[in-house]
Parts: sequence; C-alpha cells; structure tokens
Amino acid sequence: MRHQKHDLLAPLPGTARQIHSFHFGPQPANRKIYIQASLHADEMPGMLVAWHLKQRLAELEAAGRLRCEIVLVPVANPVGLEQVLMDVPLGRYELESGQNFNRWFVDLSEEVGNAIEGKLSGDPQHNLQLIRSNLRDALARQTAATQLQSQRLTLQRLACDADMVLDLHCDFEAVAHLYTTPEAWPQVEPLARYIGAEASLLATDSGGQSFDECFTLLWWQLKERFGEHFDIPPGSFSVTVELRGQGDVNHPLASLDCQALIDYLIHFGAIAGEPAPLPELPYPATPLAGVEPVATPVGGLLVFTALPGEYLEAGQLIAEIIDPVNDLVTPVHCATAGLMYARSLRRMATAGMVIAHVAGTEAYRSGYLLSP
Repeated sequence: MRHQKHDLLAPLPGTARQIHSFHFGPQPANRKIYIQASLHADEMPGMLVAWHLKQRLAELEAAGRLRCEIVLVPVANPVGLEQVLMDVPLGRYELESGQNFNRWFVDLSEEVGNAIEGKLSGDPQHNLQLIRSNLRDALARQTAATQLQSQRLTLQRLACDADMVLDLHCDFEAVAHLYTTPEAWPQVEPLARYIGAEASLLATDSGGQSFDECFTLLWWQLKERFGEHFDIPPGSFSVTVELRGQGDVNHPLASLDCQALIDYLIHFGAIAGEPAPLPELPYPATPLAGVEPVATPVGGLLVFTALPGEYLEAGQLIAEIIDPVNDLVTPVHCATAGLMYARSLRRMATAGMVIAHVAGTEAYRSGYLLSP
C-alpha cells in the first residue's frame, strides 16, 4: 500500500487540509480502479465501508491477488467534514459558496477534443491512451482559486484515468440503490446484484456535472464528436453507490457491503479469484428521468405510511401532513407506480418540500434530474 497526501488550497493561514489516497496493487498497471467515500461529508456509511475495504485490499495485495491498481480515498471531503454547526453536520453544501460538494466538477471535453483532433487513428487503444494523456495534461493545467475548487481538482486528477470509478454515498432514509449510465449498465449490473441495489437509476447526463458524470460525459461527448470516423472506446465508467441511509453506519452492514465490492472486483477481473455466484437483481434498472420526486403541498408534521423499499401503486398514500394547530390532515400520494427507494429524514415538512423518491419505469422528466 502506498499512502499519498494531496495538499488543498488553504483559504486562510493555518487552515491547511489534505486529501489522503491509498494505492494498492501493481504500479504501473494496465488498469486502474478508483473508489472514494463521503463526498457528501454527512454521509458516513461509505466511509466505514472504505475503512473495511482498506484492510481487505491490504490483505489481498499481500497475497498477490490484485491485478490492477486500486486507489481508495476514504475521506473525499475534509472541507465539509469540519462543517458542524451546533452539533448538526452540514456536509452537503460548502457554507462559503452554498454549492453542493458533488456538483460542477470541471468539464474538459471541448478542450481535450480540440487537443486530440488530427491525432486519432483507427486503433482504439491508441485513442484511449491519447485521450487519457490529454485529459491528465488538461487537469494539470487547471488552477484553483478557492479551497472547494482545489478539492474538486484533486479528486478529478486522482480518478481521471481510471477504468472504473465508484463514488460511495448514501441517502437520508433509503434502501441500497445506485446511479450510472445506460451505456455502462451491462458492466454495472453485476455490482447492482452483489450490493443488493433495490433501484438502479440510469441517465447519460442528469445535469450538474457531478463527480461520476464528469468522467462518463467526457467519453460520451468525445464519441459524439469523433465516433463517426474513429473508434472511441468507453475509457471510463462511473457509478454512484448509495449505501442506504445516513443512520446505517454499523460493522455488520459495512462488512457486507465491503464483501459485495470485493465480489464485484473479482467478477470484473481486478482481483484474482473465483467470482461469487450472482444474486438475483432485486428491481430492474429504470430511467432517472422516470423518478418522481414526491412533494408535499403544505407544511406540518410528516408522518409516513410507506417504507423505503416498498413498491407503490400510482395514487397510493405515502404520508400524511398534520397541522397540529388547525387539526388539518393532508394526505400525500405518489402519482407514479414504482419503488420508493428513499425518503426524507426530517419529520417537520415545509410546503413544497420533496419528501420521497419513487422509481418509475417510464421517463417523463427532462433537464436537471438531480436533487439540489
């Protein structure tokens, strides 16, 4: 294991922070896998899974079973991790800018496309290495003006040339689920089976330039630009893995999730060994554009009548909003049939607040598809 420290831009004297990356396996290697946890710094299940994974990868490396480089970043957001206000962690948005830590990673598709124009060939491996080299160079030329930009660039530089990117998150109260692209789904489906993903949500571009999509979108856009004349391989695929809810931080679950990731890496060929049998897929993959963000029209006490992981019929009651002053009880129904994979952790709702998400099978939304 090789431990590397990456200094972030300090916003003030005496406030320097670092990203720590742990590198396992042969180096140089033909393939690379990147795994990070808790980019939203109030989402701890992934950090515990990453800790378990670090121990397992060290054992596998000592046994000579790692076939490629595996980079692990267990604490992807030291900036947000320190944002605690009166005992409440505030790790989703940077307090200075108000920006979501998992949005607006730099888009370099046009710059890289301009750099490789006239240099592509009929050899897909040549094109793969050419694009990766120019992407690394483009990221190296970027300069950060703020600590947040510095953190984003550090993570992008660590992951930009990986064949696989796994970003470990969680929701508020949820079952295991994941986000990836339709193009990557054949490669990701075994992960969905091993991790027990009860919803798998697919979109090529969900908006917001999130961490996972800043890689897949670049390759997709280069293929759109040059694919008619040159073989542009899918140089990277990314998955956001949602490890249930914020309160699901315990060793039994983390150990299960760690083993699921190990099983997937064996199946992928990154770790030598006999792949474990593939479990059944709990729920078929569905378009992210088919997800219904169920909102409440009024504010009040939020009392759920449906649980995460429950399949709902269109029009089914999922919650009641109670006004304890006027004794009004407002029912909230879903409009879409599908699996309710996540719901709010709060129990006092405000008017217009999204209280749950239901994975429907038919796409009906467009544009920006993510939560704020």
